[in-house]
Amino acid sequence: MRSGPRRNAVRRLAREAGAHSVVWSAAYDAAGMEADRALQAAVEEMGLRAFVVHDAPAVPPEETTAVRSGGGAGYRALGPYLAAWAGAAHAVVTSRSTFERTALESEKLPSPDRFGSQEPVVQDAGESGARAALERFVRGPLLSYVTARNVLALPTSRLSAHLSFGTVGARTVLHAIDERAADPFLLAEERLSLAAFTRAVARRDFFYQLAWFYAEAADAPLQARMRRFAFARTHRALDAWREGTTGYPLVDAGMRELRATGTMHPRARQIAASFLCFDLGVDWRVGREAWDHLLVEDDPALATGNWQWVAGVGADLAQFPRIFNPRRQARRLDPEGDYVRRWIPELAALPAAEILDPEARSRRAQMTFALFDGATYSSPVVDHDLAARAFLKRYAAFTRGETGRS
Repeated sequence: MRSGPRRNAVRRLAREAGAHSVVWSAAYDAAGMEADRALQAAVEEMGLRAFVVHDAPAVPPEETTAVRSGGGAGYRALGPYLAAWAGAAHAVVTSRSTFERTALESEKLPSPDRFGSQEPVVQDAGESGARAALERFVRGPLLSYVTARNVLALPTSRLSAHLSFGTVGARTVLHAIDERAADPFLLAEERLSLAAFTRAVARRDFFYQLAWFYAEAADAPLQARMRRFAFARTHRALDAWREGTTGYPLVDAGMRELRATGTMHPRARQIAASFLCFDLGVDWRVGREAWDHLLVEDDPALATGNWQWVAGVGADLAQFPRIFNPRRQARRLDPEGDYVRRWIPELAALPAAEILDPEARSRRAQMTFALFDGATYSSPVVDHDLAARAFLKRYAAFTRGETGRS
């Protein structure tokens, strides 16, 4: 919602509810933070008290900077941030605020199919549905998270949309993990899963604090030198990437899952994003914009942080970009081809070895014929090995040039 209509809506709701104070969760992207400041001023002009609270992260950004020498700046590297985060993550939050239960007239919420979703991920988008989803996850899938996060056919938490829209809080999730960890009969691997998911929550907070302290990185790389690196804005295969027809099954399965459901397995997101940035050489902002129209969750700060991380222009300080090989990752993350079969029906009848390797498929003559209801699967739009080497060569030349500049 634009800041003007948002201010007007809040004024109207405050008057109808007879409110004395207005409280809302802080935004972390640059545009959202600016809108928060404008809204706070508008509410105070009405003679009401305005409170902007850090509700999205488990640990507010300022609490991690308190452990830094001098403070006042956010962490740009994940490792040191995790150490600071761990010391503040389980603090008890108390509040004396009480909220008036007032029923106000409102427009009916739109149905998922209005936005083109064929298989809604969140059946109950309210608080009760969020708590039920959290309880289901904590009772079962959480204990095998270490395995599930690396197996595309297995479900992950499916809590991202609930966290994004505030129907469940990150602190509530951490509390549920702590309660589960109190079970003395948990196996060592199950405790590793709890620790791994806790780290995933911390990584989410890391991107929030990056956006909070480095607002200029909302539309420009966090690494200043990478603002001079020339990513393309288009590519002849860009539409194939968007539609899930690149000829690389893992990339295409992920994109088709996204288009059908509004979400994608986290590991598949990494592979699909890497393919766009490095195989096609396309700017990460093009990918972020494409996914913004498709993902159920709506969180610009997390989108920017994750896209910059994959593209090698953000907080990840690796010497060279981490370019994922989509064939190798398919064999590692979907060895039986179950994930690919679900989302690419053209390949469903093939054995795993031929599903996951485009080159193996191209050597089989029958692959030129229809495989599923008359549909054929695309040939690879680029040669991954050639594209990756070309990108790394260009990146190395850029790095040498930047060294000369400095």
